[in-house]
Parts: sequence; C-alpha cells; structure tokens
Amino acid sequence: MPTAEKQAVLNEIAENLENSKAVYIANYSGMSVADVNELRGAFRKGDVFFKVYKNKLMKLAMEEVGGYEEIIPALYEQNAFAFVEEELAAPAKVLKDFVKEHNKPEFKAAIVDGDFYGEDKLDVLAAMKSKSEIIGDIIGLLMAPLSNVVGALESQGSNLVGAVKTIAEKGEE
Repeated sequence: MPTAEKQAVLNEIAENLENSKAVYIANYSGMSVADVNELRGAFRKGDVFFKVYKNKLMKLAMEEVGGYEEIIPALYEQNAFAFVEEELAAPAKVLKDFVKEHNKPEFKAAIVDGDFYGEDKLDVLAAMKSKSEIIGDIIGLLMAPLSNVVGALESQGSNLVGAVKTIAEKGEE
C-alpha cells in the first residue's frame, strides 16, 4: 500500500494521463539543472505540461489508467514526461529543436491518440501538423472552389458588361 504522499502523486499522474491525448517520454540523464529548466520553459511556451516522475509510480498509474502497455518498457533510467491535451505534435517539435541545440534529452517513446511511437519516430511526430494548421488547410480547400467561382463570375461579368457596352455604343452610331 503506497504512502499518502505516493498515493497523491499516483492520483496526479493518473489525472494527467486521463486528461492528455499524448504522453511523451524523454531520458534527461546527463542534463544540467539549467538545461532541464530551459527545456521546461520551452514546453511551457508550447502549452505542454512537463514533469519528472519516478518510473515505478508512472508504471503503476499507467497500469491503472490502461492503454499504455506498449510504452511501459521505456520506463527505465531518468525520465521526464510531457503531457499534452490539444497540439499533439508540440512536445515532439520542442524536443527536436532542443536536441538540435543541446544533444539532449533522448526521446524514448510516445503514446499519441492511443498509438505508440518508438524512439526512432521523433521526426515523424514533429512533422505532424497542429490542429490549427489542419483547420487552416481545410478552410483553404473549402475556400478555393468558392474563390474560383467568384473569379469566374467576375470575369464573365466583365465580359458581359463589355459586350453590353459595345452593343450600346453601336446603337448610338
């Protein structure tokens, strides 16, 4: 039976897992405190909750919540966890940019919308479009035919106006 303190942490982790559509694991071994704080700040800007939890407590919470069986084997070494509700690729983009500059942390795995992504999939995750980008693409696709119709009507209208004007001018002669 976990102590009251550990139970509170377990409840916090379970709540984070239940409220998140994506969970990323990164090994932060060898990073300085300053680097970890810088990484935490980068995640905060991306609206991502980033926290270090003990692997054992994370495993217990993942087993309790369910759906994390594939990612549990990645729970070894010093791990930090990124939880996100909306922009599912945000943690991958932050990690990719941070790794470029600092060569750490090591991306280990992620569960995104119930799908498992291993350590070799960071680039794939970072390339995913955000929700707002997808909505923009859809709106652009929907607007394209409309703007084509409006453009065609305008050009036809100007031809029609030109033809009427020509006829009117001929009638005056």
